[in-house]
Amino acid sequence: MKKGFMKGMLIHLGTNLWFEVGNDRGNDPDEEGKVWKSAASKSMRFDRRLFDELIDFLPSCGINTVVLDLADGIVYESHPELAIDGSLTREELLGLIGNLRAKGLKIIPKLNFSTCHDEWMKDYSKMVSTEIYYKVCRDLIDEVCAVFQPEILHLGMDEEVYENQARYDYVVIRQNELWWHDLYYLIDCVEKNGVRACIWSDYARHRPQEFVEKCPKSVLQCPWYYFNEFEGELSEANKIRVEPFKILAAAGFDILCGASNEYTQENAYLLHEFSKKYIPATQYCGIIQTTWAETTERWRKELFNGAELMKALD
Repeated sequence: MKKGFMKGMLIHLGTNLWFEVGNDRGNDPDEEGKVWKSAASKSMRFDRRLFDELIDFLPSCGINTVVLDLADGIVYESHPELAIDGSLTREELLGLIGNLRAKGLKIIPKLNFSTCHDEWMKDYSKMVSTEIYYKVCRDLIDEVCAVFQPEILHLGMDEEVYENQARYDYVVIRQNELWWHDLYYLIDCVEKNGVRACIWSDYARHRPQEFVEKCPKSVLQCPWYYFNEFEGELSEANKIRVEPFKILAAAGFDILCGASNEYTQENAYLLHEFSKKYIPATQYCGIIQTTWAETTERWRKELFNGAELMKALD
């Protein structure tokens, strides 16, 4: 792999990214009970001992980057009202950051501001696109940039469409110029800290031409695809999911691909091979494995399996 190529894994601190507290319906139930199917919780779902074990294991898999999903997993000094029972204190967070860096791992902190995944923002998630909301977003971004001193900050921004909120009790969807206004605002908050913004590239699935024309090239794109079929006879849904990889590459964007072991064991390897075929090496910045599992003993197998699968990537 080229120097600087990010071979990464997304790991959760906070998990209140789906459904309201008290909404125990979740999505249609499945046998796995994935965290993204679950209601938000008033307490942390995070095991620090397991986290440390996983971090110790990652370098042996060739992983050099961790995308750390923060949500309400830490106590923000600028907004302590967002904390829940068990949120990491500043001292605990600094210890965790130190452990990651001691293993030679780059950290990409992630704050998801998609209205589909902002339950962690509590009441502010019901104040979207107001002056209060904008201030809170800037405060959180400034604080995370100050604490982590990262090269990249992931803003999320995925799945902000009705089909992904159809079972929510409270639905919020920005679209058209308001969506772009808020994205530009968030990018500006990040870049004023001297940090690069990264987003999930979902918007490019349904409005590719608009996305290519309006999204700044400075933004690191993170298209994701979790299945094994990339070409040939694809379902309409999978065609829509796959095309942004090619479209964004052709438009000159830098790309960090999103894979997952949630459905198949081969996805990360196959996505990597597909990406090498269509994304110029100068734009292919890396690939991350996502398990969408909380960092708890219940999901030990999935977490370590996800990391193990990254060994096959060259």
